[in-house]
Amino acid sequence: MKRFADLLIAVILIVWTLPLMVIVALAIKLESPGPVLSRRSKLNRNGRRFELLRFRTTSHRAWSAVPRRTRIGWFLHYTRIEDLPQLVNVLRGDLTFIGDKSERRRFGR
Repeated sequence: MKRFADLLIAVILIVWTLPLMVIVALAIKLESPGPVLSRRSKLNRNGRRFELLRFRTTSHRAWSAVPRRTRIGWFLHYTRIEDLPQLVNVLRGDLTFIGDKSERRRFGR
């Protein structure tokens, strides 16, 4: 039932926000070269590795040691639109809407 609820919520949100996600992807592509999505390797609750998807908010320069946030990136970060691609992670089963929040493992406790 939990997985069904995750799938239902994710599909509804993807359909509802798809026009916005297309506009954001085009804006990122027009502002700076590089991929539209950033991928970060994470562990889920089962210890399985997955790629967390987000819209790219920083410039994609190989020569830059410090990534710089783009103009579009500031807006995406401020409004949290940068996290919309994580709905795909919910569809894949890597993340969930329903259930306990994952806690950081604390050493020494």
